[in-house]
Amino acid sequence: MARKSTRRTFLTTGAAVGVGFWAAGGIAPRPSRAAIETIHFASVGVAGKGASDSQDAGRAGEMVAICDIDDNSLDGAAKRWPNAKKYNDYRKMFDEMEKSIDAVTVSTPDHCHAVIGSAAISRGKHCFIQKPLAKSVFEIRHLMRISAEKKVATQMGNQHTADSNLRRAAQIIKDGHIGTVKEVHVWTNRPIWDQGIDRPSDMPPVPPYVHWPEFIGPAEMRPYSPAYHNFKWRGWWAFGTGALGDMACHTLNMSFHALDLRDPASIQATTSGHNKETYPSWSIIKYEMPKRGERPALTFTWYDGSKRPETEEYKKAEEAALARAPEGKAKGLRGLLRSGSFVLGDKGWLLAPGDYAGDGIYMDQPEVPTVKYDRSPGHFEEWVNAIKGGEQSMSNVPNYAGPLAETVVLGNLAVWAAAGDQDPSKRAEQKEKGVVGTKIQWDAKNMTATNAPEVANIIKPEFHNGYKLEG
Repeated sequence: MARKSTRRTFLTTGAAVGVGFWAAGGIAPRPSRAAIETIHFASVGVAGKGASDSQDAGRAGEMVAICDIDDNSLDGAAKRWPNAKKYNDYRKMFDEMEKSIDAVTVSTPDHCHAVIGSAAISRGKHCFIQKPLAKSVFEIRHLMRISAEKKVATQMGNQHTADSNLRRAAQIIKDGHIGTVKEVHVWTNRPIWDQGIDRPSDMPPVPPYVHWPEFIGPAEMRPYSPAYHNFKWRGWWAFGTGALGDMACHTLNMSFHALDLRDPASIQATTSGHNKETYPSWSIIKYEMPKRGERPALTFTWYDGSKRPETEEYKKAEEAALARAPEGKAKGLRGLLRSGSFVLGDKGWLLAPGDYAGDGIYMDQPEVPTVKYDRSPGHFEEWVNAIKGGEQSMSNVPNYAGPLAETVVLGNLAVWAAAGDQDPSKRAEQKEKGVVGTKIQWDAKNMTATNAPEVANIIKPEFHNGYKLEG
């Protein structure tokens, strides 16, 4: 596919980028890259979240290629972009259309994010990758490295990073309005898919519209089952990252932005137990975050499967928030509080209900403080602006998305270590009382769990079926 005449070329100069951002440690687009008037997009994964990601891309430029392992999803997207070439295998797409693609969105099951993202980035393509960026620490580090080396514009799909309420809450904490932070608690109502179940034993035929080898990708081959595709893949260790990977890049985002919660010293999980096929039905994961810069050490605790903080401080904060809710709004707030984040300082607290910290800010003060923070033109728009030579987006891979995603998936090392007794007769008791796993000692520099060699396969997975990370 030939480049169209709507493209123009000029060298990007230092004046074309936001100096303040780069001075703070951003990664500038490559100076020699041609600025783009019309961006030619390819989207890998066009259903579910991929539907909205590809639609954002189609509005921002020209869709030249669409790729999905499900022909029904692919055909639906083709109705929106009849001139885009269709593919079931991203590798064939790049082989045939590499010179025609400027930017790629990746909205697939988690286990394929890194192989597709690295294929795009290593070819110099700007890349938007859905959360949690990748399935493992090893893959995330690889994407961080090659993104910085290639100097492409990147963004992770944790869209509420652009939300003004999230940014305002983070700035309130940064400005010291609750004092020195001691504890962070984050919880979600997920999973809303099956977890804590066995691998299916039935082997129905692969539907004619599903390209099963392309779904499996770098995972170990197994027979098709509707227990995996579509959507339910999130709960399987082979394909997803569980409730933590699905939601923490959203729900932890505000606290991470405020407190730079990277490189924990240790992580320990209590779970309902699991069979190393699917994630547990519930888990509580405690991270010990060491001192970082001027921020003192603190603890961060994650809860899923309807678990919530049980501290007295949290209970009082929830009661206060419900009491302050406008008339008739308390019931709605109770619903929002099935997910949320609570940050406790030595001078006060901040409670942000909901998945994205965008549904309000509650504090132990009569009024929420006024603070200054950078407003966003929109999450996808930030990425598009970066492609066109502007400042990098906030959730870019090398500086922000990578460290956030790494903190998130590190929790699954601890979850893996809290599998429990594999005797089926013990499962009910374990689910009720919980299984306490090994406290993982984490060496971030060397990417090693120093006391738990059994989690090495979670840190760095094995790649199968000829797939590999590129770059």
